[in-house]
Amino acid sequence: MEEIELFLDEAKELMQKAVDHTASELVKIRAGKAMPNLLDGIMVQYYGSPTPLPQVSSVTTPDARTLAIKPFERKLISDIEKAIINSDLGLAPQNNGEIIMLTIPALTEERRVNLVKQAKQECEHGKISLRSVRKDTNESLRKLQKDGAPEDAVKRAEDQVQKLTDQYSSKLDEMLAKKETDIMKV
Repeated sequence: MEEIELFLDEAKELMQKAVDHTASELVKIRAGKAMPNLLDGIMVQYYGSPTPLPQVSSVTTPDARTLAIKPFERKLISDIEKAIINSDLGLAPQNNGEIIMLTIPALTEERRVNLVKQAKQECEHGKISLRSVRKDTNESLRKLQKDGAPEDAVKRAEDQVQKLTDQYSSKLDEMLAKKETDIMKV
């Protein structure tokens, strides 16, 4: 049945989006290393409109614990500094007039445990999204069955949706295990 295939394709696409979103959220959880994407969520006032930091500056990593931010326009340096201070990153920028340097502090054991909890929470949000997609797809399939679709075809489709859910859920588990190892590595 064509409609069943459409529902399965849509479910697969939505589940992939949930996994991709979770992956992007996990990247934001820093593991003690300086990574340029750590600053992706910071917005800077640029000619009156909030603009992502990477669009108004270049961010490099001179070493494993330092980020260097060089604004494309020198007058933005104080706005960038303010945006970093106001963010929830807890980093203290050092401004030399041309470049802003951020030193990433080493993580304490307590902080590592909290970051692992945060990573687990993000993965759980991803799994909740997967279950939501599964529920919505199964409801749509049952509606199709009420409208005359063959019961065995709907049952096979529901089994496929469950397999997709399990497949994407295991991807989330793998991502979490990798992130947890990364965070706990001293």
